[in-house]
Amino acid sequence: MPKKGRKAAPLSEEEQLLLMQQKMLAEEELSKKKEDMLTQFLKDKLAKEEHNSTLNMNKINLQWRTVLREVKARELRKDIEILSQTFERVVDCKDSVIRSLARDLSEAEAQYTHALCSHLHNIDQLLQLQGCRLGYLDEDYNTELEALKKEFETERRMIIEHHDKESRYLQDVLLALEQNFSESEYEAKLDFQSTRDDVKNKNLEEKHYLRVQLEGTVEELWKRFQQALKNYTEATEDRKIAFEALKLKDEKSSKEIEMQMKKLLKIQDSIGILKGKITAHMREAEEQNRHVREEKEVVLKQLQKLKSQMNQTRAKARSNLAKLTLESSTALKKLRGIIEKAELTLRLAEMCRKLETEEEKVLPFYASSLSREEQEEVEQISLEKPGEQLARLMQDYLGLEHFWQRYNKVKLEQLSLEREKAVLRQENQKLRLLLKQYLDGISVSDEVLSQLNPLLILSHKPHAPGPAGKAPCKRPLHNVIEAAHEVPHIL
Repeated sequence: MPKKGRKAAPLSEEEQLLLMQQKMLAEEELSKKKEDMLTQFLKDKLAKEEHNSTLNMNKINLQWRTVLREVKARELRKDIEILSQTFERVVDCKDSVIRSLARDLSEAEAQYTHALCSHLHNIDQLLQLQGCRLGYLDEDYNTELEALKKEFETERRMIIEHHDKESRYLQDVLLALEQNFSESEYEAKLDFQSTRDDVKNKNLEEKHYLRVQLEGTVEELWKRFQQALKNYTEATEDRKIAFEALKLKDEKSSKEIEMQMKKLLKIQDSIGILKGKITAHMREAEEQNRHVREEKEVVLKQLQKLKSQMNQTRAKARSNLAKLTLESSTALKKLRGIIEKAELTLRLAEMCRKLETEEEKVLPFYASSLSREEQEEVEQISLEKPGEQLARLMQDYLGLEHFWQRYNKVKLEQLSLEREKAVLRQENQKLRLLLKQYLDGISVSDEVLSQLNPLLILSHKPHAPGPAGKAPCKRPLHNVIEAAHEVPHIL
């Protein structure tokens, strides 16, 4: 009978490995393409979200600025009203003080004007006498001063003319020297030196001559000044004699004044009668003043009371200010601590950001496991006003929702990694036990021979130590390589 079609020859282990590797490479390429497409889509979506978030943030900042401006304007209006009230109160107090001081000043001015009139009358008489005396002296001084000025002007004019002549002469000499210098340099130098020496000698002689002449003029002026002084003393002797005569007249006038004083005594008697009348009027004025003083004392008591109240308010304000400074310092310390914590969290976030994968950078938050209806219910509940205290407090921390999402995601990944680590540790222990059994089976020693050969045992499944009473969990499938291929590489 003819034989049926031959079966496919079984593939060797190497061919199986190559097929598996080819399949794995194809799967990896497909997964990479899918990941690239997904990352590109997520990046576009992230860019749109960032643009929208910046736009919304700008709108929120604009509205927040308007609210802050209105609040600040209201605060400033309240401050202005308080300041205006305090200013009006202070102005009223100062006006009352000014009115009282003005009354005192008017009384003092009346007394001062009365005393000043008598004093000015005496001074006017003395000034008239002194003015006459100074008039005579001033006339003599002016005549002598004009004479001296005329002499000085004439001498000054002569000196200026002499100086102009000398300067013109020197200019002519300089022109002559410049013309001679153009002819020959050497001869010009010699001529220049000779002329310079001549000019120096002439200038020295003229200087000496002028000095001698000026010294003579100064001596002559000094003699004239001494003569004028002598004339002045001789002229004033007659005035001294006149002064003595006036002194005698003054004594005579003093006697006449004594006579007039007697008359004044009689007048004073009449003045005494008038003073009696004035005293009666003064009593009435004193009664009025006493009433005014009593009113003044009442006002002073009220002023002292107001001062004590003001001091109390100032002390209270100081205590409040000290309390405010202490509270502000404690608040600043707490804020510094919060800022340090925030900086630490930001540094940790930057460190964690470096360790994030591409998928985590693109999708930092996990998708919600709630259905659409459940999400709508949650949104409606969040829009309602909370009634409990805890729910009200939770409203202040809605901004941390994304943070808690990322935190929960990290915790879930941590738990999954710990479980995977435990499963891998168990598998590692099993593989180590199998490898040990295989090595014991191929090696020969007294210790190994005393035990059962694991290569001859059938259906022997070593169990790794684990918790009793727990069902084995489903494990993921992995590529397994026999120990015979790996032992030569290890030994």
